[in-house]
Amino acid sequence: MSKGLEVVDLHVNVHGKKVLKGVTLNVGYGTIHAIMGPNGSGKSTLAYTIMGREGYEVERGDIRLDGESILDLPTEERALKGLFMALQDPPQIPGVRLTTLMIAALNKRQGSSDLTRVRDPKIVRRMYSLAEELGLSRDLLQREINVGFSGGEKKRSELLQALILEPRIIILDEPDSGLDVDGVRKVSEYLVNLKEQGRGVMLITHYARMFKYVKPDMVTVLIDGRVAVQGGPELADLVEERGYAYIRRRYVEGKDSTI
Repeated sequence: MSKGLEVVDLHVNVHGKKVLKGVTLNVGYGTIHAIMGPNGSGKSTLAYTIMGREGYEVERGDIRLDGESILDLPTEERALKGLFMALQDPPQIPGVRLTTLMIAALNKRQGSSDLTRVRDPKIVRRMYSLAEELGLSRDLLQREINVGFSGGEKKRSELLQALILEPRIIILDEPDSGLDVDGVRKVSEYLVNLKEQGRGVMLITHYARMFKYVKPDMVTVLIDGRVAVQGGPELADLVEERGYAYIRRRYVEGKDSTI
């Protein structure tokens, strides 16, 4: 049985428009798989479809976790099986504190009917400790989710959730958005830690700046909803050096031209 996340020949329509056109890739445990591509290439659509977002219609293909199809599962069930997604622009959730969300998610996963009860005080202490390491204040953990958060605080708080909830597969959509250089370095360090813990990481990005600090094991470049090329970390370097126009000419149009 295959271990990790598999996307097999995935064709997806969004509001009547075909966006993904036969995407196949794997995210194994203990690996970082970078998904790159220009705007409109289908990167976020891929992530939303994996998580089962409403309105993302799978026309053909499959999504499997440890060899088992999850296509028929709602988003909540996919999350309980160990999928986690950090959004490119996470929404505000007025009335719900960040600590409350994390405690509720942990309790739900453990099968508890009392979602807000703190079952283990060590968890709260770990939240505060990790938050401090990530550069988040204790005050922020008690605030309503993403209400008044800066871009960097949103990204760090979602990484905190991933560290606390310990999912099997973590999907990060533009995790470096809104971060300064020090923030990118810090987030990259934790991505490496997640990999070393045996988590599978799908890292979605336009640019290769995070790869100065974390080397992906696999890189997939999407263009026009299709896999243009797959390779190792050197592929990210090629994208950074030559750009997506070169990737399109060489791998999509079959023209080995130079810039």
